[in-house]
Amino acid sequence: MKVIHCADLHLDSRLTSVLPQELAKQRKRELLKAFLNMVDYARDNDVEAIIIAGDMFDSDSILVSTRTGVTNAILTNPSIDFYYLRGNHDMDNVLSDEDVPPDNLHFFDDTWTKYILNYKGEGNICLYGAELNQSNSKHLCLELQPDSADFNIVTLHGQLTGSVVKDKAENINIKELKDKGIDYVALGHVHAYKEEKIDARCTYCYPGCLEGRGFDECGEHGFVLLDIDEVSRTYTHEFIPFAMRMLYEEELDVTGVSGTFETMEKIRDFLDNIAIESKHLVRIVLTGEVDVKCEIDTAMIEDSFADRFYILKVKDSTRIRLDLDSFKKDMSLRGEFIRTVEEDESLSDEDKASIIKIGLQGFAGEDFE
Repeated sequence: MKVIHCADLHLDSRLTSVLPQELAKQRKRELLKAFLNMVDYARDNDVEAIIIAGDMFDSDSILVSTRTGVTNAILTNPSIDFYYLRGNHDMDNVLSDEDVPPDNLHFFDDTWTKYILNYKGEGNICLYGAELNQSNSKHLCLELQPDSADFNIVTLHGQLTGSVVKDKAENINIKELKDKGIDYVALGHVHAYKEEKIDARCTYCYPGCLEGRGFDECGEHGFVLLDIDEVSRTYTHEFIPFAMRMLYEEELDVTGVSGTFETMEKIRDFLDNIAIESKHLVRIVLTGEVDVKCEIDTAMIEDSFADRFYILKVKDSTRIRLDLDSFKKDMSLRGEFIRTVEEDESLSDEDKASIIKIGLQGFAGEDFE
């Protein structure tokens, strides 16, 4: 039996922090298309079940076209069972309240729900799932008692205990699932692929998101395909890269450049020597030291290379190289500003450099991040 484990689709994400409005609209449609393409892959490869381990949607504001697209994909593939566990971003079900869920769409609640995935086959391939909240997260895993004679999958959405929780996801103490006769823990919430053994029998896995949305989600994205032998109850699992577009963040040292145009030449040479397809999203992070009088217009650079990729962003992370002696007799407001910052003993050298850089951009009338 083949099973897909996916998570964190975040359909209908706004995406406007990374993309201009029109591209954000297009990219939003591509997030939905990625899900539809995955369902097509499942049908073409005889996958019988798809586990969606949370955050299918980004918020409770769901476009009618998105809801309809998801619903139609489920309805038109009755041979595939969809198991949808809501995450911390999911405020609504796939279907509106007045709709009758398709027979092949299954949900979970805040207590353990058990499904037999291979109800048409031999042996028991069991799926256990529960939606975590503040009241159940501390005891839920302790209460789980699967039959070790079965092939057991557990699905949860949350952050592993000991990790930094950035948003309101609940903690999962993965040690509480150790030695319980579980074979595979299908997790959601972390947006990059990760898998690790819990015990001799059990592996936990985050499949990551189907498509990267921002430059904190660079690299390959996709889903996990499980192939389970119903008789021996052994299995293999494989990460399937599936993203339509990838995000890349590349550092470029521009130490010593005199300004925007010299920076553009360095970027052009750099881009000519990296193998990134034009359909992808790229951010160049400028590093190194530049003179205090060096002005780097990132907007102009982005416009100049706009046709190279789906989008190219430039982040100026250069440091200012200051000759403080040259400002000792500078009676301008700029000189006074630099001296004041440099004399502030409460600031680290890094903070001083950042403050001076932003201040000088302000004096020059530039926009700054």
